[in-house]
Amino acid sequence: QVQLVESGGGSVQAGGSLRLSCTASGSIWSIPTMGWYRQAPGKERELVADIISDDTPTYSDSVKGRFIITRENAKKTVTLQMNNLKPEDTAVYYCNAKLRETWRRALETYWGQGTQVTVSS
Repeated sequence: QVQLVESGGGSVQAGGSLRLSCTASGSIWSIPTMGWYRQAPGKERELVADIISDDTPTYSDSVKGRFIITRENAKKTVTLQMNNLKPEDTAVYYCNAKLRETWRRALETYWGQGTQVTVSS
């Protein structure tokens, strides 16, 4: 059974930094895309950043220049370094992976349990 386990998050003042990590485990053939989404109270879940297996990242406009996403394919890990955090970054952050459990299987989407990030002004 595939699992995504997140670590990191917490509370920080505006201008501070936090790092989120997520590791995938279980029967996995390949993970073409790993990334992070977030959901603030009363808002829809939105993409923060994702990265494909050749290390090409994509960022939402709201975090470009402040957040950095990296991945270690051998460890099935994705990390989000969040710098210059703003109060509007406050949300629950979810790890996301689009993966295949075997070479025959179609891509499936998995989610972590979510981790809270709170930025105070």
